[in-house]
Amino acid sequence: MNSMFRHTVLLLLFASTALAAQQSPETATTAAEAPSRDTSYIDNNGTAHVTRLIPVPRDISPKAQLILSRGEPDEAPPEVSLSVRRGRMDAYTAAARVAWSRLCPNQIVEDKIAGVPVRIVTPEGLPEANRDKVLLNVHGGGFNTDSGSYTESIPIAGYSKIKVVAVLYRMAPEHPFPAAVDDTVAVYKELLKTYKPEHIVIYGTSAGAILTPEVAVRLKQLGLPLPAALGIFSGMGDFTHPGDSRSLFALEGWSGHVDPPTFPRHNYQGTGIVEVNTGYPELDNYAGQTDPKDPVLSPIYADLHGMPPSLFVTSGRDQMFSGTVNLHRAFLNAGVDARLVVYDALPHAFWYNPDPDFPESIEANHIMADFFVKQLNK
Repeated sequence: MNSMFRHTVLLLLFASTALAAQQSPETATTAAEAPSRDTSYIDNNGTAHVTRLIPVPRDISPKAQLILSRGEPDEAPPEVSLSVRRGRMDAYTAAARVAWSRLCPNQIVEDKIAGVPVRIVTPEGLPEANRDKVLLNVHGGGFNTDSGSYTESIPIAGYSKIKVVAVLYRMAPEHPFPAAVDDTVAVYKELLKTYKPEHIVIYGTSAGAILTPEVAVRLKQLGLPLPAALGIFSGMGDFTHPGDSRSLFALEGWSGHVDPPTFPRHNYQGTGIVEVNTGYPELDNYAGQTDPKDPVLSPIYADLHGMPPSLFVTSGRDQMFSGTVNLHRAFLNAGVDARLVVYDALPHAFWYNPDPDFPESIEANHIMADFFVKQLNK
């Protein structure tokens, strides 16, 4: 695995540095300072002050063990501009395209659908029986960069043997909610002119896994036919609070800097004052001044009855574990055919990794692709 992938493959949701909290250490913790035993204290507010010594599991692949053994400093990283972060992510995704295309040969065309830029990924060996089917991808990247239009589309196209249209939706902070929803809905409506809804799937990872159910709720509001299936891979559906896992994990799991999230404060009564604090600065910028309980922004507050079969995927050290499983439970409570796959120990969106020696990444992409194929062939 080259150095670019080694250092950037997990910069999926945010592609940016976290904001430095007052509580964060000025310098990284050293080996001498690191806790050497488990501790647990619950204060009067119910806040847990804990340390845990957690060995790397031995029942995961050697590559996964190596990834988990790679340390990241817990000091707050330096701030960089959004333009610099976008430049770094563009370089990462260019390398990702090459790496994934070695495993899954394809043809990629840059185009526009309904005026929205898209990347159309056609897998090598596309069978005639799949030419009337399409997968609609909404990429990750914290809504302010594109980390996934290649890493989410190339392997899924290759393993499913179905064409993928990756939506290059408008991004925050220049274009906050609902710009990304509107762009994706526009592309979907145009695809309905060529494809039956039962031959379309919508899916995404990280920010794209937030956007996927948002788009589905909006389609339902508009009275448009829903797609055959949804893929919600490490996301969330509730902008009113970040969930437990946000307090536990950095992008690379236990390793790295974590800012303790604060409780959000909202005013929903028409005053025009809405403060969103999810613990994710990029998501706060995406939400903007929208009511955090808006049913499109936060689908967990929407009527989810009638949603198509949906696959949720997350992992045990995923920052968005709580968000993913909470939204999955909301789908179940609405009577939706919702399946959940949780990988032990691995960090956020590990399936972006194109290393052929990382079997969990390859397996996860196969599970996603196989689910889509089954739903489209009903």
